[in-house]
Amino acid sequence: MRPTSLGRPFNALWFGTGAANLGDGMALFVLPLLALAVDASPGGVAAVTAALTLAWPVFGLHAGWIVDRVDRRTVLISVNVVRALVLAGLSTAHLAGTLSLPLILAGAVLLGTAETLVDTALTATIPMVVEPAGRNRANARIEATINLTNQLAGPPLAGLLAAATLALATGASAALYVLAVAGVLAMTLRRPLAAAHTASDGVAAAGTASDGVVAGFRYLWRQPVVRTLTLFTAAMNIPWAVATALLVVYAVSPGPLGLSTAQYGLVLTAMAVGGLLASTVVERLRRRFGVTRLLIADAAGTVLLVAPVAADGPVWTVAAGAVVAGAGSSVWRILVATIRQNLSPPHLLGRVYAASRVLSWGVIPAGAALAGIAAELWGVRAVFVIATVLAVAILVAFIPYALRTDLSAAVEPGRTPQPVL
Repeated sequence: MRPTSLGRPFNALWFGTGAANLGDGMALFVLPLLALAVDASPGGVAAVTAALTLAWPVFGLHAGWIVDRVDRRTVLISVNVVRALVLAGLSTAHLAGTLSLPLILAGAVLLGTAETLVDTALTATIPMVVEPAGRNRANARIEATINLTNQLAGPPLAGLLAAATLALATGASAALYVLAVAGVLAMTLRRPLAAAHTASDGVAAAGTASDGVVAGFRYLWRQPVVRTLTLFTAAMNIPWAVATALLVVYAVSPGPLGLSTAQYGLVLTAMAVGGLLASTVVERLRRRFGVTRLLIADAAGTVLLVAPVAADGPVWTVAAGAVVAGAGSSVWRILVATIRQNLSPPHLLGRVYAASRVLSWGVIPAGAALAGIAAELWGVRAVFVIATVLAVAILVAFIPYALRTDLSAAVEPGRTPQPVL
C-alpha cells in the first residue's frame, strides 16, 4: 500500500532542511579554503575545523534549553538568518581584502553554535508536524536529504563555485540559508508547544524547578531505553573517531593502501552513498526485519568500519566496510531518533536530544586525540586493532540487550518498550 503524504507542514520543514544543509555542506568545505586564502598555517586551518565542532560539547545543553523555551519556528528562522549574515559578512570581507583568520574563526564559532540550535530544533519540531505513525518515515526522509545535500552535493558544488571565487561559494551558501527561512515560514505546527506540556513520565511540566538546562539530561538518564541507546551510540563513536582521525593516514599515499587523494575522496563518497541508499529503504527494512535486527546489524557495521584496516585487508575490503558502516550509521540515527521522539515528553525533547548529542558526540574529539597519540606510540594499524576489539565488545554487549528489549515497540505508536522474558 502506498504511504500517505506526511503533510504540507512537514514538506515545508523538509524543504527548509534541504536548503540549509546544502548551505552547511558548502560552508564546511569553503571555510578552510578561506583560511588558506589568508595564508593561515596548518594549525590555523585545523583551528577552523575545531571551531566548527566545538559548540556541541560546550553549548549543546543550552541549545536544548533554548529550543524548549522558544517557539521552534522562531529558532529555525532566526538562526538561519544569522547564518546567512555570517556568510555574507565573510564574503564581503574577502572581496574587500579585509578577511583575516580571527574573523574566520569567529564565523566558524557562530556557525557551529547555530548548528546546535538548528539540529535540536529540527528533531524537536518533527513530532509537532508529523503524527507518531509517520515519524520514522519523516526521520528517514530528513536523513536522506542531509546525506544528499550536506555530504554529496554541498562540497563539490562549493568547489565548483570556489574555482571562480571563494566569495561566490560563501555567498551562495548565504543565499541557501535565506531559502531555508522561506521554507520554515511556510510551515505551520499541528499543535502549539504549550499544549504538549504535561507532567507525564515523572517529569514536571514547564515552569517548575526541574525545567532547567539539565532537565533533559535528567530525563534521559531516568528513561532506560533512551539512556542505554545513547550510551551505546557514544561507545560506537569511539571506533568512528579512530576512523575519522586516522583512516586518511592509512589510505592515502604514502600510507599502506597507496590511494591518491581523489581515490580516497571516492571512498568517502561511497560511504555517503551507502548512508543515502539505506535511509531511503529503512522503513521497508524495518517492516521486514524489525528494529532489533536492524540495530544489531548496524552495530556490526561499526566493526566492519575498522576491522579491514586492522587485518591489513586490500583496498576493496576497506571501501566495502566503509559503505556498510555508512549505511548502518544512517539506519541507526533514523531509528534511534524515532525512539527518542516517541519516548520523550514534547516539552523536553529539545533538551533530551541535546543531552544525548553532547554525550554521544562528546567522545569524538577526545577519541580522535587519543587515537592520534596512540598512533604516534604504536602505529596506525595497532590503533585500528584496538578499535576493532572495542567494536566487537560493543556488539557482543548490545546483542543480548537488543534481544531482551522490545525496541520495535518504541518505533510503533501506542506501545511501550518492555523487556522480553
